[in-house]
Amino acid sequence: MSDALSDDGSDVNHDDTQEDVMTPAELIAKLEEAWLNEKFSPELLENKSEVVECVMEQLSHMEANLQRVKKGDTKASIHRMEIDRIRFVLSSYLRARLQKKEKSRGEGDPSLLSPEEFAFAKEYYANTETYLKAIALKRMPPNLQTVDMLKAVPEPCLDSFVFLRVKEKQENILVEPETDDQREYAVDLEEGSQHLMRYRTIAPLVSIGAVQLI
Repeated sequence: MSDALSDDGSDVNHDDTQEDVMTPAELIAKLEEAWLNEKFSPELLENKSEVVECVMEQLSHMEANLQRVKKGDTKASIHRMEIDRIRFVLSSYLRARLQKKEKSRGEGDPSLLSPEEFAFAKEYYANTETYLKAIALKRMPPNLQTVDMLKAVPEPCLDSFVFLRVKEKQENILVEPETDDQREYAVDLEEGSQHLMRYRTIAPLVSIGAVQLI
């Protein structure tokens, strides 16, 4: 990714003209943002595999540092709890994505998935179809022995409402974009403000990082 890590045994690209330095705290903040967005978004978002890989590397560094700390050290216990917290966030983020894939229509958009997720999606889709044919469809009348997997699973409800915090001021956001007089429903979102809005309306802002789901 374009950002690097700094300090605490992490990796840093010393070519400062090409890459920005990102501290471990900033890296974890990126993971937590991706986690909350994925958790509260009704649709599958673009994968953050680079963030995941960097966090896993950082966890390895932290584990290695703990091995050099004397047993019973209070700071070691605090660091261990922080490692456990980060692992929980990481696991929850990956689990949320897998659960959405299991409920999605077919293999999905490869551009949103990491290579590992795409491989999982293909295998899960194929296994589900094989299972349905072996257990149920072959016992059905001939005209009912096929199933359209794309129609068997409902689409995510993009009209559900979500809570969000504004990270960058946004002007003239259409709250109800399908209305005739759109000007009556255009609002400005001030930086730091919190709102309850229809997900479809702010989905583009989530994708560019202008708002954070909470």
